Amino acid sequence: MFKKEFNAGAKSKVKSSVQRAIRQKVIDTYPRLEPHIDEIMPKKEQLDLVKIPDRVSLYSSSNTPLFWQHMDDPIIPHLHIVHKYPWCFKRIRIDRGAIRFVLSGAALMVPGLTSPGGRLPGSDGDYSNDGEEIEAGEVVVVDAEGKENACMVGVLKMGTAEMKEKKKGPGIENGHYLGDGLWSLTLN
Repeated sequence: MFKKEFNAGAKSKVKSSVQRAIRQKVIDTYPRLEPHIDEIMPKKEQLDLVKIPDRVSLYSSSNTPLFWQHMDDPIIPHLHIVHKYPWCFKRIRIDRGAIRFVLSGAALMVPGLTSPGGRLPGSDGDYSNDGEEIEAGEVVVVDAEGKENACMVGVLKMGTAEMKEKKKGPGIENGHYLGDGLWSLTLN
């Protein structure tokens, strides 16, 4: 979705009532973020809405990108937030071979998750998420084998149980990854 670099569009201030609704949507979507929501989106600080290409809304505070949303899709955290609060999100892991494809903007394919270096919830070693399967349409953070920080965040195209069964097809399309246009966007 953000393969190419782009410039931020119109920037507008979010009304306080809308700001409260966005905070609540974030808490509902990511319940583990609730203890940290005042650090991420302080009540007294102004939240800005930045329009970016392809009908994407980017919410920022003090020129720091926080969350983005494509039309009516789920609200998705920027990788800066994921790196700061990694324990607050559902996670999966790709193997080393898939890293270069993900970082070049390709769709995350299921074989990169089901191979020996990849990890899905409930699989050998129980990769986070309290062992619960993740359903299609849920936001998930993608870790890379052997790396400390997450490399991608996006919405699952198929559930993790289906991934284990089929072992092929796209897992995530149109995610936000390290080095993409959203990562390198400046909001000054």
